[in-house]
Amino acid sequence: MIKEALFENIDQKKETLVRMADYIFDHPEYDGKEYEASALLADYLRENGFSVEMGVGGYETAFRAVYENIPDGENPEAIPSIGILCEYDALAGLGHGCGHHMQGPACTGAAVAVKEICRDKAYRLIVYGTPAEETQGAKCSMIRNGCFHDIDVAFMMHGSPTTCTDVKCLADQSFKVTFHGKRAHAALAPEQGRSAFDALLVAFNGIEFLREHVPDDTRMHYTVTKLPGPANVVPVEAVGKFSLRSFSKTNLEQVVARFHDIIKGAALIAGVTYDVEQISDFYNKIPVMKLNELLMENARLAGAPRLSPPRERTGSTDFGNVMYEIPGSCIRVAFVPEGTSSHSQEFVDAGKTEDAHSCVIYGAKSIAGAAVDLIEDPAVMAAVKAEFAENKKKFR
Repeated sequence: MIKEALFENIDQKKETLVRMADYIFDHPEYDGKEYEASALLADYLRENGFSVEMGVGGYETAFRAVYENIPDGENPEAIPSIGILCEYDALAGLGHGCGHHMQGPACTGAAVAVKEICRDKAYRLIVYGTPAEETQGAKCSMIRNGCFHDIDVAFMMHGSPTTCTDVKCLADQSFKVTFHGKRAHAALAPEQGRSAFDALLVAFNGIEFLREHVPDDTRMHYTVTKLPGPANVVPVEAVGKFSLRSFSKTNLEQVVARFHDIIKGAALIAGVTYDVEQISDFYNKIPVMKLNELLMENARLAGAPRLSPPRERTGSTDFGNVMYEIPGSCIRVAFVPEGTSSHSQEFVDAGKTEDAHSCVIYGAKSIAGAAVDLIEDPAVMAAVKAEFAENKKKFR
């Protein structure tokens, strides 16, 4: 059985994969500066027969690694291209509090195992190293810069309290708004001033009034990011951050249009000027339940712990931008107790436990097994693409 050989191959790689995960954990890097982690993973793929290109998608620590198995007579344009995406950035001040140190070893281990075991069918494996997920949502700009369009499906893995997949995620557009006023002494000559802070307060109130007139799934958040100064001085500058979210990118764009009107109106009311800088633009996922089922079935075959139903709704992720354009799914593998929050000290404390080491192996087996299912049976790939096309009509 090919799955037995595949899983045995990954088991034989456990020492190497765990050593890589522990090294990345012990040397946390972030915000596009993941030099050691990306080099470690790229070197492993290169040593195992992949052609590796560094610096793709506009990030020097991003990479694209390719292996092709094309028997004589096969049309290279017609073979399936399996994409595997991995993250390896940490959290500033915390370290690997989201478990990204496990992703690269799991994903590269899966790719190498498929290469070594799956020899009779035509296929292409493309592993993307994706940095700066936590700080920049790098996949968003990477896909705009040409990455990921060369794959038929995109797989990922992530450490988690349970073993599961996801269905929907929130599209998110966040903005930094700076209002520019005119300074004056608030007690002696307030009429000479134009309060930038007044404009920001009006904008906050406008968002509150808007809440009644948006779809039920819309989330709107705001905060002051720069204090306006002493009470007896009319503030010359006020800065706020606004985060607007929805499970539908199309609905979100309509909310964002009204947000811009609110900002413009607040500036007119206060008699000030303003600048708007967009900070993020995350898309909602287009779910493909067939891919979720493939990953979960292989997680079950591998013996992964705490198999659970999919998470119906989650927060925002740059993987959503990939899944908006390409069929994709992420297997979440249990390694911390149920109820444990990511971006926490608990995740850090569990980062080099035996459960974390097993998580690497379960993740590798889940992705490798699902990849083989797609390679071995063209009808499965066709069903995935058909479901994606249908769901894109419903979940935009």
